Amino acid sequence: MDINLMTPFFHHILNAAAAADENTSSNKSNNAGPTGAYIRDARAMAATPADVKEYPGCYVLIVDMPGLKSGDIKVQVEEDNVLVISGERKREEEKEEVKYVRMERRMGKLMRKFALPENADTDKISAICQGGVLTVTVEKVPPPEPKKPKPIQVQVA
Repeated sequence: MDINLMTPFFHHILNAAAAADENTSSNKSNNAGPTGAYIRDARAMAATPADVKEYPGCYVLIVDMPGLKSGDIKVQVEEDNVLVISGERKREEEKEEVKYVRMERRMGKLMRKFALPENADTDKISAICQGGVLTVTVEKVPPPEPKKPKPIQVQVA
């Protein structure tokens, strides 16, 4: 089964964020576009790399969550079988005698959303974070057993 998790939704969010950026830069009073939270979420999703693997019995999602501890990462299933992985990387507290010469590491929200396929068992999801890499395993529901023919005895009238 070819799994294309959340691709149409993901592109929709990115396109809306780009359109909103154009709208806010050219016309500040346009309220018809997406909200600021929606745009922040879209940017977080675009900046959070993930790999998805399919095995015979499960799906495995590997998501980079640099600088986050397992307690800072939230993994949940929302309505309509959407798996949401999120966290936020905060800036270190600055000391008075220290100033940044260069800041290149990304701070802020990390997030990915995945539409789970029908055969995903949402009751059997596990997540492990090791070295800034989150591995989420979603077990598959076993396929139903094929029905065996049921013999019917024909009676003589």
